[in-house]
Amino acid sequence: MNKAEKIQYFDSMAAEREKWKKRNRYYYSQLEKLLKFIIPPQQSVLEVGCASGDFLAKMEPARGVGIDFSPEMIKLAHKKYPTLTFEQDDAEDLKLNEKFDYIILSDIIGHLYDVYQAFRELHKVTKPETRIIITHYNFFWEPVLKLGEKLGLKMKEGHQNWLSLPDIENLLDLNGFEVIKRDYRLLFPKYIPLFSTLLNKYISKLPLIKKLCLVQYLIARPTSAGGEQTAPQYSCTVLIPCKNEKGNIEGAITRTPEMGTEQEIIFVDGSSTDGTVEKIEEMIEKYRGKKDIKLIHQGEAKGKGDAVRKGFAAAQNDILMILDSDLTVPPEDLPKFYQALTEGRGEFINGTRLVYPMEKEAMRTLNIMGNKVFSWIFTWLLGQRIKDTLCGTKVLFREDYLRIAAGRSYFGDFDPFGDFDLLFGAAKLNLKIVEVPIRYRARVYGDIKIDRFRHGWLLLKMCIVALRKLKLS
Repeated sequence: MNKAEKIQYFDSMAAEREKWKKRNRYYYSQLEKLLKFIIPPQQSVLEVGCASGDFLAKMEPARGVGIDFSPEMIKLAHKKYPTLTFEQDDAEDLKLNEKFDYIILSDIIGHLYDVYQAFRELHKVTKPETRIIITHYNFFWEPVLKLGEKLGLKMKEGHQNWLSLPDIENLLDLNGFEVIKRDYRLLFPKYIPLFSTLLNKYISKLPLIKKLCLVQYLIARPTSAGGEQTAPQYSCTVLIPCKNEKGNIEGAITRTPEMGTEQEIIFVDGSSTDGTVEKIEEMIEKYRGKKDIKLIHQGEAKGKGDAVRKGFAAAQNDILMILDSDLTVPPEDLPKFYQALTEGRGEFINGTRLVYPMEKEAMRTLNIMGNKVFSWIFTWLLGQRIKDTLCGTKVLFREDYLRIAAGRSYFGDFDPFGDFDLLFGAAKLNLKIVEVPIRYRARVYGDIKIDRFRHGWLLLKMCIVALRKLKLS
């Protein structure tokens, strides 16, 4: 569902919310106890995604404000708690400009279209001592919750973002927030006398078992003002390797936002036969004087890795970005990578496609499984968390790329993709690798260039190289 559809859906559910809360009163009472334990009374409290306002009222705030994008939910909250303040607002584009002691985001981030942007907006309502409390469903419970919806035991909520605690922590860190505490609650969300108490008060606290709980939560604090005012500005090169992508060329140009002090777009063509080169040349003429667009011919060499090396060798700007020409990674997301690098969140910014729900046909099931397996392997091999090894979008400073290139002989020329050449080099230089979640789109033009089995075998060989060169050296 897009945002408009979500608003319409929650508007329609407003009248039924009380029925569902009564049906699952034990779950909501346990969440309420957790929040009351964290938040002292008589504080200023903001609840983002407040729905009917029940949690906010139970906090006994000196100043209580609830916001929700559903106007019908806001009407319901006004009716129930007239002494509190409720406003229709969008977490991803906050109009509210007031600072609070505590901010609650309870079971809301699963419904957000852009969690990154929502966290960035929180700087409008935080001060240095603000504490942010986030609760979210544990991914392991997805099948159980979906079954509960089908059986009429739980309110239907549609397809959600299923973020792990490390995913949420990473998104907070990217936007200038530090996690103080993370934990799990509620191993059994229904009430059975004695049994529920035994499980939830005692058994659920045990190591390992606690990670099976339904609710995961974090408490965070701001560490910066978001970076917009203080981050230095740099020039950017957007590199787009392409082969037979004629239908995507103009979109790659028009949809790429302007970033930094100046920007160039470099296409590296791998002997296209569908008119891609002619389309790029047409765009160069069309945007001459408006956009700096260049074309490099890859020649007889093949593979994206070679195209990346040729393009980066020609680039002159401070920051180097790779954008896949199939546009399955939206060009509109590139500013998030720029912000992460220039604000010092990381030194090598890698995209990850495995956080948000994907469009149908965007990635085949076997590809997803393979990506997850290789992410576990490479997280261990590189010593830094890598959720998506083969996302094509990678961003780094040119000076760091030149250091990676200078040490390339240590690993050898074995990578036709270019992804692992950069990841291994960054790990060898001890660059801080961070990942920016993106919404992966289905390809709308051209054919996929990946052979799952042949390239999967190459990935296994790369694992062996990394094991020898990084772990066993």
